[in-house]
Amino acid sequence: MHSMTASEPEDNVRNEQRQGEADEGRRLGAAQLGADLGTRATLVQFSSAFCQPCRATRRVLAEVAHMVDGVAHVEVDAEAHLELVRMLDIVRTPTVLVLDADGRIVRRAAGQPRTADVIAAVGEAV
Repeated sequence: MHSMTASEPEDNVRNEQRQGEADEGRRLGAAQLGADLGTRATLVQFSSAFCQPCRATRRVLAEVAHMVDGVAHVEVDAEAHLELVRMLDIVRTPTVLVLDADGRIVRRAAGQPRTADVIAAVGEAV
């Protein structure tokens, strides 16, 4: 399991790769996220209120979800969903999880991802 590239120091990338291995096989559902999953893939974004990179990430993920049929973008307020944040070991915002059609976590990235990397991750999930 690999992390999407994000603009962050190399140590954070290694930490996300280790966390990605812990995600293997883990699934999320609509009830946990408070929104329906996409029929092909779901881009789950954990954000916080005053997070500037979260705004840019929201635009990127919404754009990709709009471009690819069956892909949903779900934004989760990290502060309002602390139990889920702890369960998934979300340590910073934005953090993006890419889920396949069954809600299985297939990719994870912390920081603001590039559009091309999100598209590649969606391609892996579908």
